[in-house]
Amino acid sequence: MPVQLAPRQLDLFRSPPPGGLSRSRPPPPLTREPEPQSRAPRDGRAASPSRQEVLALARVLAQQVADRLGPEVKVQLTVHDNRSTMISFRRVAPLLKVRVHHMFLEAPPPVVDALADYTGRGRRAAGQVLDDFIAAQQERIRAHAHQPTSLEARGRCFDLQALFDALNAEFFQGSVRARIGWGRQTSRRRRKSIRLGVYDHKAREIRVHPALDRPDVPRFFVEYIVFHEMLHQLFPSDRPGGRNVHHPRAFRDRERAFPRYEAALAWEKQHLNQLLRA
Repeated sequence: MPVQLAPRQLDLFRSPPPGGLSRSRPPPPLTREPEPQSRAPRDGRAASPSRQEVLALARVLAQQVADRLGPEVKVQLTVHDNRSTMISFRRVAPLLKVRVHHMFLEAPPPVVDALADYTGRGRRAAGQVLDDFIAAQQERIRAHAHQPTSLEARGRCFDLQALFDALNAEFFQGSVRARIGWGRQTSRRRRKSIRLGVYDHKAREIRVHPALDRPDVPRFFVEYIVFHEMLHQLFPSDRPGGRNVHHPRAFRDRERAFPRYEAALAWEKQHLNQLLRA
């Protein structure tokens, strides 16, 4: 459940507000998440590209985006294998930080144009080009088998599994099937945004931010966050007019059925700064 989300992201697809960016040359700096080691071909399929090949392709893509945005914008590109968020970006002039799925490393020029327009210029229409490209690359998203990660549901103050089971029985007739656990603790430096909960559709996993595992956080608020993420399994993002809606109307209507919905929103608003510092 995002709260004051700072970076813009296509997951799938939120349109960024209009606004330009600036960049400076020379070749853009490049960061990259660890890539799996190359594996031998199996079932006649080509082997995964090597680390050096991925880095070379990423540098080319970063330069292509930078060239399209002009000499006043500096582009920093990160490549990932995320299975839900295909593109995310943050503008901190003169820097444009972009994270893209590896499918974009060999994107054709019109898609690179759209990537530059969407992330660097805030052009909403470019989102449809990216959306269509991603839809055509579904096999590449599913290319890497999901490895279940360890989830610890029992925290210092709250047992998420117990909360999940009680909510599932009371509000969902036991129909929600998902693993649940606390997310990893991140850097303690001052945050500008915090995502209190997240549901991974493909893995069927709910993760709750560890900032909520504290004695001063009321139980009903943690229950609300879990309830919210459980709803995502019942109400996946829909696509009216070809655009994804993360919280469709049916989702919002059902969310208001939570007994302490208004109290949860009020507590969140009142204590957001404390959560950002946690």
